[in-house]
Amino acid sequence: EDVNRKLLELGQELHIGVVATNDCHYLKKEDAKAHEVLLCIQTAKTLKDMTRMKFSTNEFYFKSPSEMSQTFREVPEAIRNSVVIAERCNVELKQKNLLPRYRCETGEEPNAYLLRLAQEGLQRKIGRDAPELYQERLKTELAVINKMDYASYFLIVWDFIHYAKSKGIPVGPGRGSAAGSLVSYCLDITELDPIKYNLLFERFLNPERISMPDIDVDFCQDRRGEVIAYVSKKYGEDHVAQIITFGTMAAKAAIRDVGRAMDIPYAEVDRIAKLVPNMPKITIEEAMKMEPQLKQLYDADESVRELLSVAMRLEGLNRHASTHAAGVVISPAPLTDYTPLYRNPSDESIMTQFDMESIEKMGLLKFDFLGLKTLTVIDKTLGHIRHGGGELILESVPLDDKPTYELLSSGQTTGVFQLESEGMRDILVRMQPNRFEELIALVALYRPGPMQWIDDFIKRKNGDTKVTYMMPQLREILDETYGIILYQEQVMLIANKIASFSMGQADILRRAMGKKKADEMEKQKEVFISGAVANGVSEKKAARLFETMAPFALYGFNKSHSAAYAYIAYQTAYLKAHYPVEFMAATLSLDMNDTDKIVKSINECRKMKIEILPPDINLSGREFKVIGNSIRFGLEAVKGVGAAAIESIVDVRNTAGPFTSIADFAERVDTRKVNKKVLESLVKAGAFDSLGITRAAAMHAVAEILSSAGKSARNVGQQSIFGDAADEAGPDALAEWDEAEVLKNEKEALGFYITGHPLTKYDALLSRIKAKKTSAVEHAADKADVIVGGILRAVKKKNVKSSGELMAYVTLEDDEGSVEVIVFPEQYKNSVDLMKKDLLVLVKGNIDRDEKGVKVRAREISGLDSAGKVVSKKIEVALKETESLADRLREIRSLVTQFPGDCQLYLRLRLEESQAVIATEVRIRPDTALIRSLEEIAGRGAVTVS
Repeated sequence: EDVNRKLLELGQELHIGVVATNDCHYLKKEDAKAHEVLLCIQTAKTLKDMTRMKFSTNEFYFKSPSEMSQTFREVPEAIRNSVVIAERCNVELKQKNLLPRYRCETGEEPNAYLLRLAQEGLQRKIGRDAPELYQERLKTELAVINKMDYASYFLIVWDFIHYAKSKGIPVGPGRGSAAGSLVSYCLDITELDPIKYNLLFERFLNPERISMPDIDVDFCQDRRGEVIAYVSKKYGEDHVAQIITFGTMAAKAAIRDVGRAMDIPYAEVDRIAKLVPNMPKITIEEAMKMEPQLKQLYDADESVRELLSVAMRLEGLNRHASTHAAGVVISPAPLTDYTPLYRNPSDESIMTQFDMESIEKMGLLKFDFLGLKTLTVIDKTLGHIRHGGGELILESVPLDDKPTYELLSSGQTTGVFQLESEGMRDILVRMQPNRFEELIALVALYRPGPMQWIDDFIKRKNGDTKVTYMMPQLREILDETYGIILYQEQVMLIANKIASFSMGQADILRRAMGKKKADEMEKQKEVFISGAVANGVSEKKAARLFETMAPFALYGFNKSHSAAYAYIAYQTAYLKAHYPVEFMAATLSLDMNDTDKIVKSINECRKMKIEILPPDINLSGREFKVIGNSIRFGLEAVKGVGAAAIESIVDVRNTAGPFTSIADFAERVDTRKVNKKVLESLVKAGAFDSLGITRAAAMHAVAEILSSAGKSARNVGQQSIFGDAADEAGPDALAEWDEAEVLKNEKEALGFYITGHPLTKYDALLSRIKAKKTSAVEHAADKADVIVGGILRAVKKKNVKSSGELMAYVTLEDDEGSVEVIVFPEQYKNSVDLMKKDLLVLVKGNIDRDEKGVKVRAREISGLDSAGKVVSKKIEVALKETESLADRLREIRSLVTQFPGDCQLYLRLRLEESQAVIATEVRIRPDTALIRSLEEIAGRGAVTVS
């Protein structure tokens, strides 16, 4: 009030008008409560917290003219001035094509330059005497592109793809509907012949429905930034920016956030949130219509009604801003002529403040530069092949390669693009694909809508169900998918062939069916039936065909995209089938910073009989590399060993030869880069094992070296900076750590185990009680019973606010990954002694699946050792009768005495015509090292624990 009074005085003194305004934070007065909750969410407080930030009144809403007039009744000119300003505002936004014009270095006009490039590409790819079908298609496409004035767009895309390929940056074979364009194929924008695979240009650009072209391009994820930098330099940094995207509060997230702010117990909020169906973009209002239990809770329980009412007001609001994963906009004039800009505080990059949808409505053209990890894996695999003296041009490999289809049909597709999920592997085994067209279909089928047709597709493919067609004319269109309408393009071809729709009209029909617009559908149905009747189809049959097409069009997939991605899938499968070691080495290098993925890949290597060699100070490079039929660990996979340290180690080794001892190593490398932490990590990872020194002795030597370095710094000139300290700690100076310590340190340095695993000795137990691996847990059904064994890698304790009781969120890890386990108060009390990091436990519980992923709700937790004592009773070693049998028995007797325990040792002697099982008096423990050593004596697979 004081400030307003002074402003009035100042306005009168200076003859400047005053204007009435209201600080506005929400639209309606009744939104005040929701705004209060939103503030709590933003500041991580609850409504019960008296110290939280809050507004003093509920008047911060958008007031009506009458309310403002009443508020400022003593200053009517302030209200009149608001009207004066409003009348001066006159903005008209016109949508127009704001496509930048491509300037050809040859001086040609864009249309002429595009024509020349396309014709040259057709000759190069199809041949100088290309069939008339290709020439006519090219002519038609170019006519549409020129009419829509999109020549510059194609040339811009051609230019940055051409730049990427000239610099050796891997580019994908195509993505989205652009793969249906012959012009794109001739310009090397895409790599699949659209005519050969019956891909439609009109699915990409429809001459009868003006829409912006949209060519999405996949690049190697490591070098995508180089292409964006090239575009910025070519068109001007003030003309190029990435596009903003906003994270919004979806229905479930809004319920959970509001529940936290209102201090409602987690279990109650979780129960309510889980009643919202798992559907994209579903609202709470829609959820209540679909889920009667949710509506019942809303009607009957006042606290639930308040929770959901506030959540409904907040859902859809923006939570945060970030950079769109792929979108880049290029404008004809400086971007600030069209859109405000925003500087991303995390990396200082510039992006538009308008989101993708607004950018497109304005007429600005966006390009999608996507980073695809698989392209990097392919590139690294080809690099390993070249390094080994081979050469492979991937684009020239045949698409009917038998070993590739054998690998796919076996379901051994871990690491194969699009085909590595458990569900997809199951379908591959059942389908037994043997044609590229079946891979295209598989990529399209394995999606929420079309999945309902998978079983029918497989039965028809395998001859278990007869392939039928509603009318003979459909055979040619649906033959490749065994009579099932799978692709959007098939819907278009049916409309074209049966009802004489132009391909442009057919695309409009496809869109209408996909969007389920009733009015538009009815109009289209009339036209379709009329056209079909004119072609000799009965009205009844035409109507039935239309009704059959509709659901397929709704779920049908874009065949152009499916074909392009099936091509990448085939390429990765081909590499895995023919170059398995090179392929897995590349995959491991790309996953170096993701422990769960690297564990999965290492397990895959073991299944493929590819030996994984530990990191080695003299043999390892930065990344994983191929050594014959083995893969050597990369130094970058060792935690705490950064790029500078690796560069120092490799440079010194390349210049002056291999390291002969730890002292020699420490003397030669730059110890400012290869510091104590680096040295210790390398020791724990086993990188010095090949020098003939135990890890325990190596760790002692590191301490001595560092101590000597400190003394030498104080007594310069008295001795070598490292002296003989490291040599004094020779191989026999210290006994090796026990197995548990070796594995613990390996885990610390690498994030996983390589020379063994603490769970190995429990394999028989876990198998017998049907325990699931963590990698399989993510595919289990919600609420399903599961048993999981593993190591507690993290234990996060938390007080339940309503009761003060303790509960925990723990990370349970096995040899294939990890899963989060929720331990509620009752279970926590019963297993409090087991809630310690690095303990081996067995968890019985239920799957808890939500939008954030899969967790396990614990019902019972027990120590694996105690579970093992109850269940594991014997170890059996199978031996064949040979001349060396007596020697092997002596070796076994000497070995087992080092592992006393509770399990009885049995020997199974296999003679020529019979076998005998001998129960010895020896009692041992099923230790990983023991089992490994026994298998070295008796042979792989000769030892069983039960």
